[in-house]
Amino acid sequence: MTSPLDLLLWAVLPYVTIAVLVGGTLWRFRYDRFGLSTRSSQLHESRLLRTASPLFHFGLLFVAAGHVFGLLVPKSLTSFLGVSEEMYHLGALVMGALAGCATVAGLAILMWRRWRTPAVRGATTRNDRLTYVLLGVVLLAGMSTTVLTNGVMGKYDYRETISPWFRGILLLQPDPALMESVPLTYKAHILGAMALFCLWPFSRLVHAFTAPVQYLLRPYVVYRSRGEGLGTRELGARERRRERQGL
Repeated sequence: MTSPLDLLLWAVLPYVTIAVLVGGTLWRFRYDRFGLSTRSSQLHESRLLRTASPLFHFGLLFVAAGHVFGLLVPKSLTSFLGVSEEMYHLGALVMGALAGCATVAGLAILMWRRWRTPAVRGATTRNDRLTYVLLGVVLLAGMSTTVLTNGVMGKYDYRETISPWFRGILLLQPDPALMESVPLTYKAHILGAMALFCLWPFSRLVHAFTAPVQYLLRPYVVYRSRGEGLGTRELGARERRRERQGL
């Protein structure tokens, strides 16, 4: 029988998280639309940023893609496509470890950059510090599930428990009993992620929802060099000057 704590953590808290994430984001877009920027500090320091930013952002994209695939794609579908359990486990372990290491390394460099650069450190708010700490905890907990629980200590098939639980949340059919036997590292990672998503709309992380995806679909902007030629306005101005001089 599911305990009240499990019911609260795995059947109630996920919907609270979704409500805060969606409602907070809509509120932020409504009342703070011009404050959604990440407040770039590139002018203060760019050398470390050129290394840390791609590591963190591209690593995080691969981490998110792995989570989407692992949580939303049923095990029956990958088996139908001919992907064996051993092949899936090895791919998840290798790709997850590489993406996680890149993301953690990028975040570590970003935090070091904020600490050692006075101008960047001065522009760091308490909210930023909380965001960095919570993000680091979630990433390290995720790395422990990949490297330790799912690697060194053997393999844990989260697609039998966590994935059906997550899909049940989205389908409004939560089953907290699925989470009772889940290892502690996975539970810590999930709870940390829910806390991070609750903070998301009220932190600089909200800028992820303002990515300029429309730039991929806009028409090309043509730049023409004037070179030796002159534009229409310049030609017209030159002709007018010549006419005045002739008068």
